[in-house]
Amino acid sequence: MVHARVLIVDDEEDMLTGLQRTLERNIQDLEVVTATRPSQALRLMAEQSFDLALLDVMMPEMNGIALLEKLRQKDPELSVVMMTAFASIDLAVEAIRKGAYDFITKPFEKDTILRVINKGLERNRLVRENVTLKKQVCQQEAFASFVGKSPAMEKFYERLKIVALSDYTVLVRGESGTGKELTARAIHNLSKRRNRPLVMVNCPAIPEHLLESELFGYKRGAFTGADRDYPGLFLSADGGSICLDEIADIPVSVQTKLLRVLQEQEVRPLGDTRTRRINVRIIAITNQNLEKKILDRSFREDLFYRLNVVALSPPRLFQIADDIPLLIDHFCKKVCCELGVDERHFSPESVTALKGRNWPGNIRELQNVVRQAILFSAGPVISAQDLQAFLSPDSALPGRNSAWQAFGGNPFPEYKEAKEDLLQKFMGDYVKQALQVTHGNVSRAADLSGLTRAALQKIMQRIDIKADDFRRGPS
Repeated sequence: MVHARVLIVDDEEDMLTGLQRTLERNIQDLEVVTATRPSQALRLMAEQSFDLALLDVMMPEMNGIALLEKLRQKDPELSVVMMTAFASIDLAVEAIRKGAYDFITKPFEKDTILRVINKGLERNRLVRENVTLKKQVCQQEAFASFVGKSPAMEKFYERLKIVALSDYTVLVRGESGTGKELTARAIHNLSKRRNRPLVMVNCPAIPEHLLESELFGYKRGAFTGADRDYPGLFLSADGGSICLDEIADIPVSVQTKLLRVLQEQEVRPLGDTRTRRINVRIIAITNQNLEKKILDRSFREDLFYRLNVVALSPPRLFQIADDIPLLIDHFCKKVCCELGVDERHFSPESVTALKGRNWPGNIRELQNVVRQAILFSAGPVISAQDLQAFLSPDSALPGRNSAWQAFGGNPFPEYKEAKEDLLQKFMGDYVKQALQVTHGNVSRAADLSGLTRAALQKIMQRIDIKADDFRRGPS
């Protein structure tokens, strides 16, 4: 079994044969691949990976120093050892400066070459392990703010990683509260630009008349109050990424200039006669229907296609309902820490109730419900009944509600039918619970419900519930 692979490049075939025999006989599980020409070595590097390269300095087609640079461009972690019969300090210094790991002089002793190769292979192993570890840590940090292990979230993570590794412009689309900003940050943190700036821009928060100068910069004297040069947010993000949040809200005049930036990869600050080249990845975020805005001419169609190179959408909360228990636990710990209170827990019934909702506000709405439940909770366990004050009766998921069964053979009823049926069931369940708690006392049930006695009696008549049934005992 091969554990390491070494590439030797030398125009002397006898040297190659001798080195190959020596290394393979004395270093266990080593494969040696040889090349007599630098062009052949470059082809081999394109086809397979190597742990170490041993290069002769003097070769007719290309000298070893030039080949060293090309090999290191293809694989920056590759350990490279240079060898020559014409050693000099200057040559050794240049080789090390260009990235060589070591430099040896011909003719060399068997023990010397074996020691150098073994040390080079060990160095390569440590470097590659370090790179792998850094990537793993980077991924953990990038996903640290995400909570979820459902198949839909795992699929989203994989797609996010693929998108991040490219350098394409990304349009992050989705409803409010789904984690679009977290997605944008993860894209940057997983990309090759992660060590460069990530500039976040909340477009609606910047006044329209200032947005252009904030994005693209200005020269001193460009307008009243411009008492200094300002580089702008795009130049500040040079080499990194810029995230344009709520891109749909920028005015058409700025859209036109943003389109030019995307096309030309250059900006011209206000009042400047020169353009400046930039190297910036753009990540745009929106929760609006851009296609509809194109139709009403409030968003440029050509800008949409420049931004929509790769689209990414975090899943809605009801699509990852199996992750709700994990999210509840995560938010519980966070909120208890924020409030400085003892740890709280949601009962199994309350978790089931929260899983059975459509969550129009998505994860942010769930977080707010958890905050309110903990803030107003009287004990360490939050029950399903405790949650009633914080939940809208219209947000139950029909597919999870026993009230939505077959509608005369129609598995998917019309909206009005479904809503009316669910509302009827909710009213029935709610009033029955209120009367059970008060043993049929309508006045007390109305007070608990926040309704007038007359309003509660009207609902009871509508759904045919009688208080006497609860005075004798629950039906």
